[in-house]
Amino acid sequence: MQEFGDFANIDIEKLLKGADEQFARIEELQKNMADIVGRAQDDDGLVTIAYGSEGLRDLLLHPKAMRLSSGELSELIKQQLQAATADLQRQVTEAMGQAFGDEDNPMKYVEDPEAALSKIKEAESAYNRTFEDVMGELDRIRRRLDL
Repeated sequence: MQEFGDFANIDIEKLLKGADEQFARIEELQKNMADIVGRAQDDDGLVTIAYGSEGLRDLLLHPKAMRLSSGELSELIKQQLQAATADLQRQVTEAMGQAFGDEDNPMKYVEDPEAALSKIKEAESAYNRTFEDVMGELDRIRRRLDL
């Protein structure tokens, strides 16, 4: 009789409980993501920006900002928009870290695409090995049954 290896020793209850906990964390994370807002304001308080997952939520210009040239104002708005999106990214990364833990935080791959590619290649290699093992086992079964 064929042995099942480590699969025979899997604690299904523990596996299901872990999956339920993971789904609960993901659900909580989804609820919190809508409330996360990146904010930025220049040192003089002329431009204030709020940026959320849907995009620009709020752009406040102090009346003194109108004294700037159009180019200066445009540049100031772009700088603060960039700072607000960076703040949003930081908060999302923190929220994901709380939900998944720092080691399994998927946001770490946003800043390090090479690490993401490395993980993808590892997964591909594991898939290929598993596929070859399964196909080899199916071939042995086919030969044993003379099919």
